[in-house]
Amino acid sequence: MISFLNEYGSDLLLKTWEQLYISLISLGAGIVVAVPLGILLTRFPKTAKVVIAIASMLQTVPSLALLALMIPIFGIGKFPAIVALFIYSLLPILRNTYIGMEGVDPVLLDSAKGMGMTGWQRVWQISLPQALPVIMAGIRLSAVYLIAWATLASYIGAGGLGDFIFNGLNLYQPDLIIGGTIPVSILALLTDFLLSKLERRLTPVNLREEGEDDEN
Repeated sequence: MISFLNEYGSDLLLKTWEQLYISLISLGAGIVVAVPLGILLTRFPKTAKVVIAIASMLQTVPSLALLALMIPIFGIGKFPAIVALFIYSLLPILRNTYIGMEGVDPVLLDSAKGMGMTGWQRVWQISLPQALPVIMAGIRLSAVYLIAWATLASYIGAGGLGDFIFNGLNLYQPDLIIGGTIPVSILALLTDFLLSKLERRLTPVNLREEGEDDEN
């Protein structure tokens, strides 16, 4: 391990940054698109089924095949990889946003309506905070998926830790394979841990206390 760090230490930092960059940009774009769309679809249940079905269909396309499909459209490099990973990020976030918003206690919404809140006030002040734990669960799942799938982006010249893994496979060098695999696993675990802390901080106090009571 020491010899690997001495030889590839600077490359490891660069590849780790590329892996994070590709994953986080894709995740951020997925959140920006899927969360508002999931909220909007709660107003149109029939349309929601169609949109979620389309997102589910895209999710079934093998990740390597989707990356390959990006090449004729966008060429090679980071941008096509980000587009492909963005598509993969949509389903978990979209589905969880829709489910979370639909699962809000109707009594709370009726009370808010009785207090004179408008439809969008009820969404932003009641529904969204109550649905946040479910939405964050989708974001966490998507983040872990993207960090793992970003490894395959090496095939289309996007860089990342996949360069180590695939070079190791091609050259029969286990140290390169391990040197790429371990950081990917650490990144996925660390991202999930940090997002769980963010989820706890953003979750309304009443829901947080209910979760603690359930654990006890």
